[in-house]
Amino acid sequence: MGNMPGWLIKPLYNWRLREKLFVMFLLGGILPLLFFVLYSYSTIRGELSSQMVANTRSTVAQINANLESKLETYTKLSATLYLDSTLRAYLTNDYSKDPSLFVDAYKYINNAFVNMLTTNPDIDSMTIYRSNETLPVDDMFIKRMDENFRETLAYQSLSGSFGNVRFVTSPSEPDMPAVFTLSRMLNINSMSNPYGVLTINILESDIFRLMEKESMDKTVLIVNEQGTVMSARDKTLLNQPIPLPDELPGDPAGQFDSIYDGKQVLVVYNTTKFGWKSVALIPYGSFLSKANAAAKRILAYALASVTVMALLIYIAARLFTKRVESLVGMMRQIEKEEFELGDIRPLGRDEIGQVGNALRRLSQRLSTLISDVYKKEIDKREAELNVLQAQINPHFLYNSLASISSLAIRNADPRMNKMVTDLAKFYRISLNKGKNTLSIHEEIQLTQYYVSIQQVRFANLLRVHYDIDESVLPCPIVKLTLQPFVENCINHAIWDQELGINIIIRAYRDRQDIVLSVVDDGMGMRMASGRELPQSGDTLSGYGIRNVDNRIKLLFGDSYGVSIFSRLGIGTTVSIRIPGR
Repeated sequence: MGNMPGWLIKPLYNWRLREKLFVMFLLGGILPLLFFVLYSYSTIRGELSSQMVANTRSTVAQINANLESKLETYTKLSATLYLDSTLRAYLTNDYSKDPSLFVDAYKYINNAFVNMLTTNPDIDSMTIYRSNETLPVDDMFIKRMDENFRETLAYQSLSGSFGNVRFVTSPSEPDMPAVFTLSRMLNINSMSNPYGVLTINILESDIFRLMEKESMDKTVLIVNEQGTVMSARDKTLLNQPIPLPDELPGDPAGQFDSIYDGKQVLVVYNTTKFGWKSVALIPYGSFLSKANAAAKRILAYALASVTVMALLIYIAARLFTKRVESLVGMMRQIEKEEFELGDIRPLGRDEIGQVGNALRRLSQRLSTLISDVYKKEIDKREAELNVLQAQINPHFLYNSLASISSLAIRNADPRMNKMVTDLAKFYRISLNKGKNTLSIHEEIQLTQYYVSIQQVRFANLLRVHYDIDESVLPCPIVKLTLQPFVENCINHAIWDQELGINIIIRAYRDRQDIVLSVVDDGMGMRMASGRELPQSGDTLSGYGIRNVDNRIKLLFGDSYGVSIFSRLGIGTTVSIRIPGR
C-alpha cells in the first residue's frame, strides 16, 4: 500500500476494523474468482474458435474437392464435343446445295446430346449456337448465334478464351431458376473462325447441393477469380461481388475477420485448381453462443459462491472484531486509570485471548505500581522540601552574607566584600521567591554576578563579552539557564593557564524564536554524534546541562532546548532556543 495514492489510502484509515477486514477478504476472494471466470471464458472461446476454424477449413476443402470433381466432369464432357471431328464436320458442312443432308446431322447431334443428358442427369440442357447459316435450327440442341446470344454473359465470357471453358451463373428470374452455365468456343483447327459455341446448363441448385448441409449455420459462397458469387443459398447474391468490406486475399487458402450483414464474422476460404474459391462466413455469435452459455453458468456459480463467501467473511470479521473491540475497551479503561477489568468477558485461548489476559495482568500490575510510586513520590517530595528549607533559608543566607561583608570592610578587604556582595545578589535573583522563571535581563544579571565572583579567582584569565539584543530582555526564560554553561566553560574548557579563555554570551531573535548562545575558545570536546548533549550523569557539568535542556522542554515544548557543537582544540558553542513571546 506504500505506492497507493494518498487520497485512496486516507479514507481507509477511518474505517472500522470490521469493514477493512470484510472488504479485504472479499476482494481477496472475488478477484481470483473473477480471474477464474474470465480465464475459463477465454479458454472456452479460444477452444471453440480453434475447433470451428479447423472444422470450417475441412468443410471448405471438401466443398472444393466436390466442386473440382463436378467442374472436371463438365469440362471433360465439353472436351468430348470439342474434339469430335464428326460433329465439327456436320456443323461446318454447306447444306445449301443439298438441304436433305442436315437430317443426318440432326440424328448425330440428337443421339450424342441425349446420351450425355441420360448419363448425366444433373445437366439441365445442352445447346450449340452455330455459325453456319445453312444448317437449320431446332431451337433445342441447335440455335442461332444471334445478337441476343452475343449479349449474354455466357458469350461475353469467351473473349480471349481460345477454346477453353468458361463458367458463368445466371441469376434466377420469376419464370426460371438460376443456371450455372459452361460455355466453350468451338474453334478446333480454326482458332480465328469459330464454327459455334457450346453451352451446358446446370441448375445452380445442383451446384449448391454440394455445400447445402454445410450452409445451415453459416454462409457458404462459391466465387470465381474476379470475386463474383457463382453459387449461394441467397440467390440475389449471384453474379454480385462478394459482400465483404475488403477483397479476398490472394493467398490460396486462409482466414480473417470481417463484417457481413452487420455482424462480425470469421471468413475461411480455399481455392480450387480452376481459380474459384469456396468461402465460408461464420458469425462469431453462432459458435460463441456455447461459450457465452458456459460463461453464464460459471458466472452464476461464481455469484453464488461469492454470496456464501461474503456471508462467511462477514461472520468471521464480526466475531474477530468484536473481541478486538473488547480489547480496545480494556485499553480505554486502563487509559482512564480504571484498572478493574473484571467485568470484561473472557476472550478465549487464542492470541487475542492471550492479549486480553496480559492486559488484565498489566492493569493489576499498573494499579499496584502506581499506588507504590505515588506514595514514594509524595514521601520523596516531602523529604526534598524539608532539605531545601533547611539548606536554603533566604533570610538566614542574606544575614550571613551581610555579616561576612561587614567583616570584610572592617578588615579592609574590598575583593572579599565585592565577592560576598555579588554572591548575595546572585542568590537574591536565583531564589526569586521560589519562582521557576525570570526575565532574560535578570538571567543575564545573574550570569554577570556569577562571572564577577569567578573573576576574583581567575582574574584576567576569564574574559567574558556580551552581545545582547535589547528587544529580548523582557522575555521570560527558565531560571539558571546560562550559568551552568558558563560554569562548564570555566571548569572544563581552560587548557592554557596563561592565555585563559574568552567567552561570548549572545542573545538575539531568530524569526519567532529567541536564541541564547555561549561560545568559548577553550579546548573543546569530542562529540559522539554532532550536537548530542553529554550523556554522562556523574559530573556536575553534564548533569547541569541536561537539567537545563529538560526544564526548557518541560516549560516550552520538545521543539525547544539546548544544542551543542564542539571541535576538539577549537572550542564549543552552546545554543539555547526558546519561544520569543
